[in-house]
Amino acid sequence: MKQFKIISLLTMIVMFFNQTNAQKIEIGKTGLTLKEKSIIIITSLTAKGNLIELKKALNQGLDVKLTINEIKEILVHTYAYCGFPRSIRGLQTFMEVLEERKAKGINDTIGVIATTITNNSSKYLRGKQILTELTGKPQPEKLSGYSAFAPAIDTFLKEHLFADIFERDILTYAQRELVTISVISAIDDAEPMLKSHLTISLNVGITPNQLEEFVTTIKPFIGRKNTKSVKKTVTEVLNNIQPK
Repeated sequence: MKQFKIISLLTMIVMFFNQTNAQKIEIGKTGLTLKEKSIIIITSLTAKGNLIELKKALNQGLDVKLTINEIKEILVHTYAYCGFPRSIRGLQTFMEVLEERKAKGINDTIGVIATTITNNSSKYLRGKQILTELTGKPQPEKLSGYSAFAPAIDTFLKEHLFADIFERDILTYAQRELVTISVISAIDDAEPMLKSHLTISLNVGITPNQLEEFVTTIKPFIGRKNTKSVKKTVTEVLNNIQPK
């Protein structure tokens, strides 16, 4: 009888630890993947114009199986938030990396190409619809704030950023938001926009745990001041969705 009780107790202990380990594995699945971390690092270094470190990050991105076309799309997307000069220098650096890898006999995966957009309806309305999907909220009919002050910027945002760029495939909405929050985190004094896009990130499937890991991932590449600002903004956004 005693022997049976001991065996039962041992069985329960084993089951407990197995369950605990399983829970740890499930928790781990909510973290950022190696590809997602590479997206963050490549993007932040592009925004900062740190081409020496970017070269290393691009190699690492290819090593964790980001495709050539995915990285191209990441670098193209950055221009909407940090300008053509940074984006183009990033693309030129990527060209150098590919040539060097090719010379070493490394054949990287090209990946799928972007699907041609055949929708000929109003780009403004399409962009508005995509923005509604991203934010989870209907877009107001009446312009306000900076959009009312300078309506042209509202048109450019809807037609170009959210139609021409976000409508493209290759990258998912979640991946594009990782690119976006990484660029905004790397530049100065853009906390309101960062807050908006962190909220959008949660709407498109990025988890609170991943946003916390985002801070630790980007920290070495954006400097102390920006890291402090990003950490504060992420905390504010998460506090708004989590019970205190």
